[in-house]
Amino acid sequence: MTTAARLVLAAVLIVAGALKIGAPALSVQAVQAYQLLPDSLATAIGYGLPIVEIVIGVLLVVGLLTRVAAVVSGLLMLAFVIGIASAWARGLRIDCGCFGGGGELGAGESPNYLWEILRDFGLVVVAAWIFIRPPGRLAMDSALGLTGPREPHQPEGDIFQGEEPDA
Repeated sequence: MTTAARLVLAAVLIVAGALKIGAPALSVQAVQAYQLLPDSLATAIGYGLPIVEIVIGVLLVVGLLTRVAAVVSGLLMLAFVIGIASAWARGLRIDCGCFGGGGELGAGESPNYLWEILRDFGLVVVAAWIFIRPPGRLAMDSALGLTGPREPHQPEGDIFQGEEPDA
């Protein structure tokens, strides 16, 4: 289950980052549209965010530094939830810029803030699951022994430690 959660979150991050990395000016414009940060910080975030999303997504795919990647991705998603909720509460009519584009919406376009908040909050929950649970056998963390000691294997018949099951 954790492997599936890692792959879902990774896919979202990699796609979002890949769609923004080719048009950094639009990514900057999307961050600035939220009107939450000074222009210099919004510019830095706009340029850096696609790279961070791709790197964190790749770490999740391979299962390396899984818990760190889960925390960073969860904090990113939480920041997105807060940003979108803030834009909604302040009456801004913007595209979230989550998957490229961004900025103010055109005439006749309506924001879909509720869906965006629910989606990103769902991804916060997925990130929390990844953080709490072991990364799984298919993770590099497991192969490299970075997950801590494994619980000893118990044969099926050994239900209660040291006791034989009734015949």
